[in-house]
Amino acid sequence: MVKGQETESGSPVDLFPSNHPLTPPQSTEDRVSWLRLLRSRRVGVTTFFRLMNEHGSAADALDVLPEIAQAAGEQDYQICPLPVVEQELDWAAKTGAVMLTYGSSDYPARLADIPDPPPILWALGDTSLLTRFPTAIVGARNASSLGLRMSRRLSGELGREGQVIVSGLARGIDTAAHQAALETGTIAVFAGGVDVVYPSENTVLGEEIARAGLRLSEAPMGLSPQARHFPRRNRIISGLSRAVVVVEAAAKSGSLMTAEMALEQGREVFAVPGHPFDARSAGCNRLIRDGATLLRGPQDVLSVLAEMPDAHAPQPDMSENVAETEQLPAPPVETRTLAETLQLHQMILDRLDTAPLPEDQLIRDLSQPASDVTSELTQMEMEGAILRGPGGVLSRKH
Repeated sequence: MVKGQETESGSPVDLFPSNHPLTPPQSTEDRVSWLRLLRSRRVGVTTFFRLMNEHGSAADALDVLPEIAQAAGEQDYQICPLPVVEQELDWAAKTGAVMLTYGSSDYPARLADIPDPPPILWALGDTSLLTRFPTAIVGARNASSLGLRMSRRLSGELGREGQVIVSGLARGIDTAAHQAALETGTIAVFAGGVDVVYPSENTVLGEEIARAGLRLSEAPMGLSPQARHFPRRNRIISGLSRAVVVVEAAAKSGSLMTAEMALEQGREVFAVPGHPFDARSAGCNRLIRDGATLLRGPQDVLSVLAEMPDAHAPQPDMSENVAETEQLPAPPVETRTLAETLQLHQMILDRLDTAPLPEDQLIRDLSQPASDVTSELTQMEMEGAILRGPGGVLSRKH
């Protein structure tokens, strides 16, 4: 099995967007260049799009990347070695995974709309599910029996009404949702490689989804998931979906993070209410208090979605002779400069120590927009610069 090379996110230089169109890879050489750029050290999603905007192609960006990194203080910088990418591509071919690239016709249109879409996705299974109506169902891993029943009911009935169920293959609510939607269509988004089923207890379910549904991941093939990978996985779950349903969630949980990302992405959020004494319902009750739609059953979701305009809804083919448009979506533009990003990172680190600090307290201390701080906290957590403890508290890694 290929051992994935984990990408380290971060912007090595302050690049200003240009008017270069983003051209998706058209050949094997192009795909190799995209993958090498994205897998190179210190190149995350934001930096990838900055480099593509500035230089027009991945090959051209790779040519100048060592010089850029050196100017930013990175000594002896080397781009991702070609054999590493060739090994990943070879393993993908052997496992049946296909590459979906930002800007291509098979890339999920809704996901392209979010602020930080993955430049590359690995897909294993039925990619036609990406063109249908997606609804995410997420919730607690230590779900109650009532929560599991609710997840199965929602997933089964929404699936029969044409919805594709999106979730993260975690134990508990996610597992129940996928199982109930196997016959009607389900998408599992992985935090690790698309070929690495986690948790291992869901190996059989993961194989069934590869046959009858779809597995997706932006991570390198063969990469085993770690805790810091899951926040970025969650943004894909919400980004793929028109709506996110939270069945059970603790006050500080990954499911609640997914719901918060969904709100930032302009998605509809539903939450199943629970007893105030049940910690597994604290997150859902808080979401409802803060404006999420209270969910009693599948019809609540369907009635709201029926009234929502959907620019990406499947459209009937009016003519077989109409040429497919070649206009591609423009890549997202990061308005904050590198200097401003680094300054914010340093401000965060200056206020953190080994003693845990609540995230909301940190945001108040910084006097910065909450959306700016939370996005950078996720990035810094992915890089391992900060640690997130139980209850969502933050500390500095030493």
